[in-house]
Amino acid sequence: MNMLTRSLHRRSALGALFALGAAAAAGPAFAADPFPAKPITLVMPFPPGGSFDPIFRPLAEAASRELGQPIVLMHRPGAGGINGPGSVATMNESDGYTLAVIHNSVIRAPLLHKINWHPLRDFTYLAGLFGMVTGIVVAHDAPWKTLDELLADAKKRPGAISWGTVGATSINRIYGERLARMNGTTFNMVPFKGGGEAFTAVVGRHLDVYGDPGFGAQVQGGKVRLLATFTAERLPRYPGVPTVKEFGYDLVIDSPVGLAAPKNLDPKIAARLAAAFRKAAADPVYQSQLEQFDMQPKWIDGDAYAAYAKAQFERDTKMLTELGFKPE
Repeated sequence: MNMLTRSLHRRSALGALFALGAAAAAGPAFAADPFPAKPITLVMPFPPGGSFDPIFRPLAEAASRELGQPIVLMHRPGAGGINGPGSVATMNESDGYTLAVIHNSVIRAPLLHKINWHPLRDFTYLAGLFGMVTGIVVAHDAPWKTLDELLADAKKRPGAISWGTVGATSINRIYGERLARMNGTTFNMVPFKGGGEAFTAVVGRHLDVYGDPGFGAQVQGGKVRLLATFTAERLPRYPGVPTVKEFGYDLVIDSPVGLAAPKNLDPKIAARLAAAFRKAAADPVYQSQLEQFDMQPKWIDGDAYAAYAKAQFERDTKMLTELGFKPE
């Protein structure tokens, strides 16, 4: 081998080594950063003390184990559970590190409020988790033993009986008013920031009726009496409690709760998050909390949840137009 050939071989070998070293050094820089590489914030729409905290804490802990990073719950209540998700909808970046718990009031928000975001445009829907069950409860020592007794009294005293819900424009508030109208009367509608303070008011007899989800623990503890539910069928846990529909009022509330990120989230990150939460949804502690608060497990994927949101927005548009509701 002559000098020129040996020189070329050395240069080729050195070039190959340099290329390998450069590739090794550059590889992590060019590869996508593993997700997640830092804690994830989950924005909660209601204040601490209601039913959402004991439900979402075990879910977040189970999902954290799947993702290898903490999921930190951040409470941003207000406007009947709309402010927190709205703050996520208006974020400029969608990197998967800020998520929101959303519900139907978020979907109908632009129909009732003048806001600068839209639920069909500004979210990446990740998954539907469970359905909230709306009940009508009164204090255990309240004078009304049945829904018929409550409505008969309300008809005798229009506006005298107070009816509480979380938020001033929630579907539960709307259906409470519809129920009153069907009976030719009115309730004194009282909005609360969260279920915790509302139940305190009911138990203390400062509020007559509470018409919202999350009643399970209070009913089981004997603090409140469940008169009826806005469900299609009776709840297995309360076979003796009729539905509102059984009394002749075609009022059934479908109210799923799910997870969303800001718009334009990378589909791979969305899939990673959805897979982690889907596995976490089988956690026994989370499942027991759903049962405790009479929530109905119902997993749907992101595409199905987005399709539901679109259809629900159209249904709410029609319903609110018929009722004459205007954005505040």
